[in-house]
Amino acid sequence: MHCVVYMTAKPDPLRIAAAVILGIITGVILFLVVALLIGTINDMVHMNISVSTNVAENIFSAVLLAVLIVACVAGFYRKVVTTPPSEPEQED
Repeated sequence: MHCVVYMTAKPDPLRIAAAVILGIITGVILFLVVALLIGTINDMVHMNISVSTNVAENIFSAVLLAVLIVACVAGFYRKVVTTPPSEPEQED
């Protein structure tokens, strides 16, 4: 099975800005969910996994936050580039 990707000539800057903003928000929310899950597992099994929401004190948390934000922004940007606009451009 072949996957055909249709790329538009140049995506609208407003759609790109929306993808970046949505990617940042989604990445932060995913980080909070992952930190909560790791903290819950850490408390249940008494492991020493150091993930907290204070990214200034924990390098693992900062790297996890950065990776999730970059992955979400890249995913939404890819979606913007490969999806045609919902309204076709009208010719005058």
